Amino acid sequence: RLCAYAEQAASGHEGMRGLLEEARWMLRSLGIRNETLLKTARVLVARQQAFLEHGEESIAPLTLKDVAEEIGMHESTVSRITTGKYIQTPRGTLELKQLFAVRLEGADVSGAAIKAMVRRLIESEPAHAPLADDAIAALLARQGIRVARRTVAKYREQLAIAPARERKRAAGGETRMARAG
Repeated sequence: RLCAYAEQAASGHEGMRGLLEEARWMLRSLGIRNETLLKTARVLVARQQAFLEHGEESIAPLTLKDVAEEIGMHESTVSRITTGKYIQTPRGTLELKQLFAVRLEGADVSGAAIKAMVRRLIESEPAHAPLADDAIAALLARQGIRVARRTVAKYREQLAIAPARERKRAAGGETRMARAG
């Protein structure tokens, strides 16, 4: 009987030891995950400082690969760690994924920055003479940003902004930014 009790106590002790090791492993994993998230957030904030201070037109091109290389992790890790995570910034609460921006081919700025520039140019255009897509592309080229008219049109459509001819007609009473429908 004593032997049976000793065996039971020993197996219970081993079971507790297993649970304790599992708990330690989980705490280590959570610590590593938190450290990776913190490293990632620091890189994002440092690389997007201009965006955080000045707005959308200043968002820098930044990819998962760029951040992964800087923190010494794989791109998939950076993707997982930033999914569903938010950060409080001077621009409001943003999902970490919003701080990534694709570089437009042949440009030193991100597509998101160019889209914001297109919006600003259209918002500041004269009501009686709305800017055509090629005119917007020319204005951007003067700022050193070479984009095709098609790219301007694509961004304008993504922003739900009507073409110049429709904005001119809408200038009378409707909101000029609304798509004619």
